[in-house]
Amino acid sequence: MITVPSGHVTLSDRRTERTWTVEVAAYRLAAYPLTQAAYAQLTGTHPGSTQAGQDGGRLPAHSLSWWDAVRYCNALSRQEGLTPAYQLPRTTDMADAGDAEEADVAWDRDADGYRLPTEAEWEHACRAGTTGPRYGPLDDIAWHRGNSRERIHEVAGRRPNPWGLYDMLGNVWEWCWDFYDPAVYGTYRVLRGGGWFDEHWSCRASVRRRSHPTLQIEDVGLRLARTLRP
Repeated sequence: MITVPSGHVTLSDRRTERTWTVEVAAYRLAAYPLTQAAYAQLTGTHPGSTQAGQDGGRLPAHSLSWWDAVRYCNALSRQEGLTPAYQLPRTTDMADAGDAEEADVAWDRDADGYRLPTEAEWEHACRAGTTGPRYGPLDDIAWHRGNSRERIHEVAGRRPNPWGLYDMLGNVWEWCWDFYDPAVYGTYRVLRGGGWFDEHWSCRASVRRRSHPTLQIEDVGLRLARTLRP
C-alpha cells in the first residue's frame, strides 16, 4: 500500500454543475485494484470471469457489488487482526434488504482495518498533484475501449501516476464509500476511474458514476484503503 499525503481536492458534478472542495488527511491506498487471486484466497469464491479451480492471477476482481466490497474489507481486517471499519446490518441476504437497511452501514473512522476510499480520497490520489483531466497520456496509463481489445487486463500493466498508484484510470471502475446523491438516487454509491470498455472521455480524474450497492457489474472492482492512525 502507498501512503497518500494530505491535501485538498475540488470535486465537481457534471449533472448538477456543482463543485466542492474537501480537505483530505493522509491515508494508505493499495497500489493497484484488488486482484481476483487475493479475493478468492480469502473468500473461497471466484469473482467475475474466473472458474472453479482458477484464481485469476493478477486480473482485477470484478463483478463485485458494493456490499461484496465492504464485506471483503471487514473479512481481511479480521484475518489480519485489525479492527473492521464497517458495522453492517445483521441481514445477511442483501438481495432482500430494503433501502433503509442498506443505508444503515456505519463506518468507524478510528478503525485501523481495511475500507473503501472516500471519493475525495480517490480523486486526490488519482490526481497525485497533477491538475489536468489525467495524470498522463491515456494510452500510457489506462486500459480503455481504444486499447483494451474490449477485455480486462492484469493490474499494473500501464504506467503509474506520480505517487506510484496503478490503474487509477481504466481497467475497472472502483467503488467508493460515498452516496452519489441521496436526494435523487437514494442509496446509490459512487464509482470512480473508468473501465476497459469506456470511451476516453469517461477515463478522467473528475468523472463520477453511480450504481446500486447490490449490483454486480463486469467492469467494477475495488481498491483497498486504510486510515493512518496517530
